[in-house]
Amino acid sequence: MSDDRLIVALDVPNAVQGLELAKTLGDTVSFYKIGLGMLTGGGLALANELKQEQGKRIFLDMKLFDIGATVEAAVRGLAQFDLDFLTVHGDPHVVRAAREGAAGSDMKILAVTILTSLDRADLDACMIRDGALPDLVAERAARALEAGADGVIASPHEAALIRALPEATDRLIVTPGVRPTGSDKGDQKRIATPRSAVDAGADHIVVGRPVWQAKSPADAARSIVDELR
Repeated sequence: MSDDRLIVALDVPNAVQGLELAKTLGDTVSFYKIGLGMLTGGGLALANELKQEQGKRIFLDMKLFDIGATVEAAVRGLAQFDLDFLTVHGDPHVVRAAREGAAGSDMKILAVTILTSLDRADLDACMIRDGALPDLVAERAARALEAGADGVIASPHEAALIRALPEATDRLIVTPGVRPTGSDKGDQKRIATPRSAVDAGADHIVVGRPVWQAKSPADAARSIVDELR
């Protein structure tokens, strides 16, 4: 039995492999993330196939960032695919434009705070202002939610801080950087287990490699669902 708190990231090269993985996972998984890396490999076609033909929920992780008019136009175009979640960068002008583009659809706009692959040293290299990373994440989340985001993307380490914000009432928190106990952390730097992420306030967790690189992806997904429950 599936649990839509688990979102499996289809971080495979193309739509054919994505469909094969979804077939392998079957009813164990009901929610999939399709990211930027799949875009030129048939990602939108895969999203449509999984949504319309298989009844799956779809999180399109594009992390859009541009001037307002361009973001609004891009989101309006994507809204026609009947997707569930779409990510944009959490800058307020981007969020406001995305909300305009999504008007009239059920697609949720999720704002990226700070990527879970980054730490304070990375922020210094990007010339991001001084401050503790959790505090910056919480501030960016509050501003994005004030601008109209339906939720935010944040590491499990900041989920509790964000959930405590007044602006986060009835909003979604989606956490990548989740690794089941014993999994390799890969390129993620701010990670947590599935249960601890949900306990910290996450509504959904995103897991990729620990599922699709497993000897039995379906068993790996079932193990995560069992942990969530």
